[in-house]
Amino acid sequence: MRGGAQRILADLRKARALVVHTPDEDRTQLVEHLRRLGCTVSAAWPLPPSLPAEIDTLLIQVEDIPFDQISAMLEGRSPALIAIVTYESPTSLKAIIDLNAHAVISKPLRLSGILNQFALARYRSGFESRLAAKVSKLEETLKGRRLVDRAVKLLMKMNGVDENTAYQRLREQATTRRMPMTQIAQTIVSAHEIMDGTDLSITGEMRK
Repeated sequence: MRGGAQRILADLRKARALVVHTPDEDRTQLVEHLRRLGCTVSAAWPLPPSLPAEIDTLLIQVEDIPFDQISAMLEGRSPALIAIVTYESPTSLKAIIDLNAHAVISKPLRLSGILNQFALARYRSGFESRLAAKVSKLEETLKGRRLVDRAVKLLMKMNGVDENTAYQRLREQATTRRMPMTQIAQTIVSAHEIMDGTDLSITGEMRK
């Protein structure tokens, strides 16, 4: 538990937060409290046109800013996002859901709950990023397997061999050339697509 708590505190000290909120006592208290926790914090109002490059955590007053403006500011970025709301209204709930907020802070502010929400938001954001990276890797792996399968079928057709022989030849070429099988497969598929668009053809007799 102690190690886990230390990691959370260390992560908080690395945070680069932006508070987008009207200039008032609530904003002042929030910024000062986050700084006491060790975060690097800046404040802005109105909404900036783009999220500063160094910001990884955004605390934003969602009720007073149209969703499309917030979405435009976040384009291409995925910070930990904490929605600041005054009323638990349908409009506020919709904004929280539409923005996929990682945590929520209610007004009037109670400083005792901010640390929990801040840490939760950063954890959820990090988890989503790791999950997205895994999904992307799996998609690339699946894409590569499909490419290899297609190259194997082309080799079978061009050389009149069975699937295992075609696969082994593809693998041998990748080993000999010290290249990924997917790269060799892409070369075969691309060459076939080019030749298929001409009057030429690739046959077993054309192999060296």
